[in-house]
Amino acid sequence: MLSFRCTGARPEPYAAGPSLLLELQITDDSGTRVHSVALRTQIRIEPRGRPYSDAEQAKLVDLFGEPSRWGATLNPLQLATVGTTVTGFTAATTVELPVPLTYDLDIAATKYFHGLAGGEVPLLLLFSGTVYVAGPTGVQLGLLSWSEEASFRLPVATWRAAMDEHHPASGWIRVSTRTLDALSAYRSEHVIPTWDDTLERLLKEAR
Repeated sequence: MLSFRCTGARPEPYAAGPSLLLELQITDDSGTRVHSVALRTQIRIEPRGRPYSDAEQAKLVDLFGEPSRWGATLNPLQLATVGTTVTGFTAATTVELPVPLTYDLDIAATKYFHGLAGGEVPLLLLFSGTVYVAGPTGVQLGLLSWSEEASFRLPVATWRAAMDEHHPASGWIRVSTRTLDALSAYRSEHVIPTWDDTLERLLKEAR
């Protein structure tokens, strides 16, 4: 029987895009050697597991609705589902699980992180996969069910550090080609040097 603990997280500085490395401790109480594990991990955000300031509540209205309704709407959010191969071990091992992230604010998990001022995000990790162990006649195969799980509290600062590795002091929004063309034409017409200046000017005009 395998059991799991998540004991830490850090940004992955060499990934092609924003990414975290979660540290997993895996233990096996069978007394036999584990040759390898084809591990699949589903990672969920459990938003009920932390308090929210008034400012955070205001930023999360688009995601969960008015705070008066959060008793019904504060439901788990999918962060990622990732696969990895755990190499052979006996009794226990520690592996790093790469978790790709996105700064697309149309993604619910990103919008959630973006709305938090600090603190920690409660995560639930659910595990499944195939375990290859030593048996009396050779390698035997066992299955992990999704009932195997581990909890972890991810510091918001760690998520921000992973984003800053690739998008320092910036964010991303997705717009249609039609909207982008209109913005580009407006910027060119008014000879505005940056996209930030373009949006700030439009906001001032809207006020």
